[in-house]
Amino acid sequence: MSEFWMYFNIGLKHVLDINAYDHVLFLMALVIPYAFKDWKNVFILVSLFTLGHTLALLLSVYGVVKIQASLVEFLIPITILITAVFHLFTAGKSSKNESITFVAIVTLFFGIIHGLGFSNYFKTILPGNASDKLLPLLEFALGIEAAQIIVVLLVLIISYVVQTFFRFSKRDWALVMSAFIIGVVLPMIIESEIWNR
Repeated sequence: MSEFWMYFNIGLKHVLDINAYDHVLFLMALVIPYAFKDWKNVFILVSLFTLGHTLALLLSVYGVVKIQASLVEFLIPITILITAVFHLFTAGKSSKNESITFVAIVTLFFGIIHGLGFSNYFKTILPGNASDKLLPLLEFALGIEAAQIIVVLLVLIISYVVQTFFRFSKRDWALVMSAFIIGVVLPMIIESEIWNR
């Protein structure tokens, strides 16, 4: 049981680490246009992100996929930028239900990219023998999912407070938050090691 909590906590800390806020930024960008009444769509998106993240770790841990770390570190902020820009241009539109399929596919793909970013570290903490890798991976995935739900709940609560008590419209909230996220993520892209090759 203690091994379960060890990997679960690594998953929790991976998302909630203040120094590695890219995961939180992506989640913020992802749920900007949603409210508590959209909880099913939000849960689907968060779970698809976890699925993609776990799939990438699985493929990497078993040596099926190998990708340069600097490329992945560059692609992670790109995924955040694309998500924020998408919501910037769709802010206030009522057709969110129609676009959920597109967003779901993109979220799954972005989860794969984010998972690849963590794969090298994850490989170093796993036990050596291959049959022991799957269970820790699933325990880690549960920690990721729990942390993501915490982040999403906080974003939805802040969104509710801002829109209810400060009278922000849903559109204004999406515009302001998308612009904020874009402003935070652009320096990450500009400072990426990929430009120094």
